[in-house]
Amino acid sequence: MGLKWTDSREIGEALYDSRPDLDPKTVRFTDMHQWICELEEFDDDPNASNEKILEAILLVWLDEAE
Repeated sequence: MGLKWTDSREIGEALYDSRPDLDPKTVRFTDMHQWICELEEFDDDPNASNEKILEAILLVWLDEAE
């Protein structure tokens, strides 16, 4: 079973693991959305995300980066 938009913790961790040298504070939501959809484990409707979901994922990524 793949990652869904509701799996914000797992997606944030996967983004950190796939882009460890990238500062998440500099990331645009449009780029982050694309990178999430490109994750091998991601298996959800690309159009089902929203700003609240992306913010939750970004907060996890920021936490992992610190």
